[in-house]
This record gives sequence, structure tokens and C-alpha cells, in this order.
Amino acid sequence: MIETSIANQVIESLRRGLPPQRGTRHYAVGHEKLIQGVKRFHLNGIADKGIIRFVSGSWGSGKTHFFRLMREEAFENGCLVSAVELNVNEAPLNKFERVFFSIVRNIVTPNYYSGEAQASVAPFGIVLREALVYLSKGEHAQPQEITYEDITEASEKLMACSAIDIDFRKIVKHYWDTFLPDGPDPAIVDQKRDEILQWFSGEGTVGQWRKNYGANKIVSKDNAKLMLQSLAAFIQLVGYKGLVILFDEAEMSYSVMRKSALKDAQNNLLHLLNNVSELSGLFLLYATTPDFYTDPKHGIVIYGALAGRIGQPSDRPPKALENVWNLDAIDFALEQYQEAAKKIREVYAAAYPGVEEELPDEATLDRIIAELYESHPSLSQVRFWRVLTAATVKLLDDAMQGEELVTPQIYEDVMTDLRES
Repeated sequence: MIETSIANQVIESLRRGLPPQRGTRHYAVGHEKLIQGVKRFHLNGIADKGIIRFVSGSWGSGKTHFFRLMREEAFENGCLVSAVELNVNEAPLNKFERVFFSIVRNIVTPNYYSGEAQASVAPFGIVLREALVYLSKGEHAQPQEITYEDITEASEKLMACSAIDIDFRKIVKHYWDTFLPDGPDPAIVDQKRDEILQWFSGEGTVGQWRKNYGANKIVSKDNAKLMLQSLAAFIQLVGYKGLVILFDEAEMSYSVMRKSALKDAQNNLLHLLNNVSELSGLFLLYATTPDFYTDPKHGIVIYGALAGRIGQPSDRPPKALENVWNLDAIDFALEQYQEAAKKIREVYAAAYPGVEEELPDEATLDRIIAELYESHPSLSQVRFWRVLTAATVKLLDDAMQGEELVTPQIYEDVMTDLRES
């Protein structure tokens, strides 16, 4: 059963036609076979091998929705998750050291995702604190008190793990040392922790990090891929199966790169493909629009080796063992849209306890969704899913407020709301 607070968040997002941050699985339909395949073939074996898959979909095809669903499944299967938006400013693929830092600073634990962790702490700071507790107490939690003995025990286990780069280990140990009892003022401690985490960004000089923390190198383009391997080993050391990384080429950054930068980006991607099997504990999903495969100036078609390794989106519904999952090839039926509307009704009832009797019954909902489906233009730029979710919530709002449910007006009202949002 979905919690009231999460149900509220879901309904508020869907009211605006946007995928919610949490609770996606409570109304999702149509991806069951693919998700089952992901769990069976990828998440269950993530500890022993690295995997990369590509997700292709036009604008509005549901890539964000699918990624939110994958995040929840990853947490359920004992993994951590990092969602990274690849763009030319913060995480350009041609500069993998910056991509690595973006991966690190966006790693989220189940406790952080559920809202139980301290919101003011950076996500990776929570990862490190929960790691400290796990290695000393055997649980993923955020206790109020950490003892000197806890830090000593965790540090010994960390430093004994040769699969993790030695400087990576040193930096993590220094971060853990900030939890020693009777430390300085909390503001000073927070500043110290922020400073330590900057090592993962590759900022500063080797001399500075050697003097202050004993590290003999910084993260760079030459070692960033190896650091990713150390990150995966660290995550497995602290009790998780692995790390699921959700790469989203949302801004099509490859299309605005200079030719030399695009070549570097494609080389980095090819390197990942060629070496991913050695990155045990990592499952990478890379989402793009179809142009990524077909654009004659910027697509992978201009790099034969890369195109050969990735392949092309097929015209059939995606399967977990295929390299490219084409969301555009999923053909949703009216019955699935009706099922989703019924699930949204359940979430709505959880968000507003006591209103269920005022909501339309399933037969009425089926009829209205069918009429809405018939009124949706087949060539609309906005996919029907976005219209469906926003329209269903609007319908339930109207019902709860005792208004007459007039189906023909729903589509135009929703389209107006979406254009203005």
C-alpha cells in the first residue's frame, strides 16, 4: 500500500502531466516483461559483471517515466542508483572525469530516496555515512552516534580492500574521521566534509591533496574510468549488489559538440562498451532520442566501430537481452491505459483518505478513458500517456468536488494546461 505522503507527491506530479520522483511503480503499466527481464538477467547478476544497455525514445515517449521506474526496481533489488544528465556544461561525455564526478554526487541510497535520511547532507555524504555504519554495525542506517571503535573497524575493512584505489580509500577514511566524537564546531565539520568530497571532482593540485590528505593523485581523464571501477568495488564492499547508473542524453549534447569533442565523447563511449564486462557491480542505462543513432553529422553512424558495437533500435518491443531498448516500439492498447487510470484512482484515494466513495467507479472510468482515447489526435506532439495521467487526475478532482464529468472537454482542458506548464 502506498503511503499517503508519497501518494500526494504522485498525484501532484501527474496533475501537471509530469512523472513523479517517487511512486512510479504504483501506476505503471506496459513495462512488466522488460522489467522482469532486467531483474532476471541484469540486476540479479550485477555483482559478477558490468552491463550497459541503450534506451531509445522520441520526446514524450516515456524515458523519464521508465528511468524513475528502473530506479525503484534497483532499490528493491539491493542496488544504489545515480541519475546523470549528460550535457555540455556539467557532464559532457568527452570529459569523463566530469561525468565520473556527476555519477558520484548523484548517487542515492534507499534511505535518501525514501526521505528518511538527513536532507541537508549531500547524497554521496549519506552514502559514505551509511557505509561507515554498515562496516561497523552491519546495517544501512543513519544512527545518531558514531563511536571511535566504529570508525576504526570500518576503516580497517576499507583499507584491506585492494580492489579499491588506495587514494580513493584514503579520502573515504578522512571523511569518516570527521565523525569522531568531540569534534570541532558542526559548521567547521560540514565545511571539512564538503572539502573532502571535492577530491572526486578532480579539482585542486596533487600537491594540495598530498599535503592535506596524503593522496598522491587526483581524479583525471587518465584515471576516471579506473575510479569508476573503484566506486563499484566500494559500493559492493558496503553491502550493496552494485550501482545502477541512469545516463540521460536529455539535451542531445552530442549535437552541439565540436568535431574533436564529439570524437572524444564517442571514444569514451566505445571504451566503456569494450570494457564494461570488467566493471563488475555496474549496470549502465544510456537514454537518447533516435537521432543519436541516425544523425549523419553527429550520430553514431559516423563512427563505424561504435555503431557496430551498439546497433540500432528495432521495430519490436524491447527485450532485456537486446542492446537497444526502443520505447517507441511499445504499442499500448486501450486496456492498458484503462488499467493505468484505475491504478491512479487507487493512488488518489490513498492521497485523500475518505474520498473513495465520491470517485467514479471502474466502469465509469473505463468509459471515460475510452472516450478520451478516441478524442486524442494520432499525430499529436504530446504522447497520450501524458494526456492520460493529467486528464485522469483532473477527472478525479472534478468528481471529488461534485462537478459533472463531461468527457469531451477533458482533452482540450488538459492540452491547455500542459502548454502553459
